[in-house]
Amino acid sequence: MDVRRLHLLRELADRGSITAVARATHRTASAVSQQLKVLESEVGVPLTERRGRGLVLTGAGLALADTARRIAVAIEAAEALWQEFAESPQGIVTVSTFPTAGQMLLPGVLLAARDQPGLEIVVTDHDLPQPEFAMLTPDYDLVLADSQGIPAHWSDQGLTVVPLMTEPFDVALPAGHPLVEKSVVRPSDLVDEDWIGAPLGYPYDRVHDRLAAVVGREPRIVQRIMDNIIVERLVAAGVGIAILPRFTTRSHGNGIVTRPITGLPAERQISALLRADRAERPSVRRVIALLQAEAERVMEGYRTVGEPRTVTAALPVIAAGDRG
Repeated sequence: MDVRRLHLLRELADRGSITAVARATHRTASAVSQQLKVLESEVGVPLTERRGRGLVLTGAGLALADTARRIAVAIEAAEALWQEFAESPQGIVTVSTFPTAGQMLLPGVLLAARDQPGLEIVVTDHDLPQPEFAMLTPDYDLVLADSQGIPAHWSDQGLTVVPLMTEPFDVALPAGHPLVEKSVVRPSDLVDEDWIGAPLGYPYDRVHDRLAAVVGREPRIVQRIMDNIIVERLVAAGVGIAILPRFTTRSHGNGIVTRPITGLPAERQISALLRADRAERPSVRRVIALLQAEAERVMEGYRTVGEPRTVTAALPVIAAGDRG
């Protein structure tokens, strides 16, 4: 079996259509279809079948696509071994980030990467509901994602998941709100409040689901806003209260006050998602190490001073993830 044809089968499994595979691999759709037919001839069993106007993988096709993933990992591992022997990690690493992860992690990482000869990080930002992060992994080396726990479908798709940090959520209150007098707030304190909510499917919205389960009543959400800066301004104006991430809320002392929540889970995990074969590249592993070190410094900076750390150009270089 030709490794290049196995690669096309794997891409079909990940991307879902011949057209998407053709676009990603810079081929025509007919060329992709022809190569898959040759692969079918090589293995002697049908790998695809017609469903509606498109093609889907048969059971044999799915099994061979999984084999193709393992082969891709082996190839990348062999190339990585040689590259590590011959030279330091080099090349372009593409990163997709959601906004608040980018605010926390990217300034320090990009500054540290300047002292990595031949290593270039190219960043794109996407703000997505949690189930859609995995869809970005075919197009980016690293995808920064947030979630409550590690979703099963990430592992089911054969993705490598690298946990980076856990960020608590707080309740954001207008400066004159009665709950400001409390050091922490309980679910029962929040029953009668108006809320500035997040779009459905985003991590902040799941805190509202948990709050409803605890108090037996749905929160009264008066607006749903994606951008955290707008949310902060609405909270400061007294339109409602909100769930905001602890490390990246900007308006501490500027019209809003945040308080931790007790009595229900209120946090998110920020992880790097990537295809298993890309995890074998020295350049990708290097960027992961930079992300891990920066995530630890963000959390340590908050533990030390009680406020989010500001990244500046004076940060030491490391030697070795908008309602999102």
